Amino acid sequence: MSTIDPNSTATLNKILEKIGVKSNDETSLKKKDSLGQSDFLKLMTTQLQNQDPFAPMENGDFIAQMAQFSTVTGIAEMGESLKSLSNQLGEFRIATATNLLGHSVLVPGNKVRPNSEGEIHGVLDLPKASSATNIVFSNTAGEVLHSIDLGSQASGLVGFSWNNIPQELINQDSPLKVEAFMNGANGRSGVTPSVFAEVLAASTGDADTGVVLEVKDYGNINASDVKKYRSNNL
Repeated sequence: MSTIDPNSTATLNKILEKIGVKSNDETSLKKKDSLGQSDFLKLMTTQLQNQDPFAPMENGDFIAQMAQFSTVTGIAEMGESLKSLSNQLGEFRIATATNLLGHSVLVPGNKVRPNSEGEIHGVLDLPKASSATNIVFSNTAGEVLHSIDLGSQASGLVGFSWNNIPQELINQDSPLKVEAFMNGANGRSGVTPSVFAEVLAASTGDADTGVVLEVKDYGNINASDVKKYRSNNL
């Protein structure tokens, strides 16, 4: 069976003309940078017409070529679908970032401010049962302003809140310090509370980080790490 020199322009032009591709149409050739199903069938028909009659193509080879083309076509279509999905996810991140403005998120920490209703809300995640559980609020000077006795509690999530906060504390532009303590089998120990903090801004991030929130007193936090949201209008 004769071979074709890939460097021979004349031979290449003859093959292109034989399968219906006009070699003298340079604009068309530049635009057509991939083979479609019609092109593949023309190439296969030409291959069958010009095969060596004494060594014809095996049926298995013929089927293998068709399977390879189907695989390549499927991969290309999958790539287009994934690209479209990526664009949709980008739009979803923008919508999510916009909707989170004006809300508060539950974050672990000891800095807290009263919300628009003049209240403070938070949650404790007790690792074990506690015979005595307390919440203590203090100012930046360390002066205790308020305390909450939650009594004995089972292990798990325990909510707490401080209502009727004095107006002077609401008006001040500085966070309060909140601490939590429990009495377990090994005595008194501290527990890191989770409190609601205001979302100041949100960015769409990228495919790896997702939506990033700028939270007051806590800086940037990935939205995927937030366990609970709360509207500041509630």
